[in-house]
Amino acid sequence: MIGRKRRRPAAIQTLIGEGTCLKGDLHFVGGAHIDGTVNGEVTSSLDLNAFLSVSEKGRVEGNIRVPHLALSGTVKGDVFVADKAEFGPTAKVIGNVHYQLIEIAAGAEINGKLIHEAPKDHHELDRQSEPKATDAKVKLIPRSA
Repeated sequence: MIGRKRRRPAAIQTLIGEGTCLKGDLHFVGGAHIDGTVNGEVTSSLDLNAFLSVSEKGRVEGNIRVPHLALSGTVKGDVFVADKAEFGPTAKVIGNVHYQLIEIAAGAEINGKLIHEAPKDHHELDRQSEPKATDAKVKLIPRSA
């Protein structure tokens, strides 16, 4: 990872607004932002710059498969992130998280396994196989005022 250039996430092109409920799968190109609810799987194009953000008000009931994720809302399903996953202090996941690089803020909840994946395309993750899980231990250190 040292010396590796990070890709710049794509601009937001798809928006699911607050109060909107999408029933069915969402497949997007570029960047997507969810303030509403998606009842179905959320996947991006093969572009490794693709980016999904889910706000505090956003909710996904289904699996997510993207290269980049910034989550502040709720996900009921497994999360597969090919590159970087960021979980804000209000993020809640009820399911397993497959990741390459992860950032978890104090207050975020992950009710499932954290599963580190070797670098690969997010569409290559085998949907049928049971990956090896490792126990993750997180120690939260309060900031000095």
